Amino acid sequence: MKQLQPPGWAPAKGYANGVAARGTQIYVGGQIGWNAQQQFETDDFIAQTAQTLRNVVAVLHEAGAGPEHMVRMTWYVMDRVEYNARLKELGQVYREVMGRNFPAMTCVQVAGLMEARAKVEIEVTAVLPD
Repeated sequence: MKQLQPPGWAPAKGYANGVAARGTQIYVGGQIGWNAQQQFETDDFIAQTAQTLRNVVAVLHEAGAGPEHMVRMTWYVMDRVEYNARLKELGQVYREVMGRNFPAMTCVQVAGLMEARAKVEIEVTAVLPD
């Protein structure tokens, strides 16, 4: 896997501008902050994000992959103001669950998610090298 950083560009912080990879592709459908029994244990944004990331890791593990194999991550958040206000906490929980693996990322605010209590939904593409 190779991160793509065009010459002269300021370095991306917490994500990659692009990633090149070769191998088995893994697509993780949108995960939200509920547990394995599809029950929410909290309405806190950071706690839901931590659970969402743990859910992503669980799906990756089913394919024999881990966070180090992620090449793309898309975040759908309900509140961009809260997301930006809590970036320090968010970065901490991200590193606790995902380590220092920073794929190409997109983050958008949405009007709603299918589960009314969900504060965040994350989908991932990973590549397991041949």
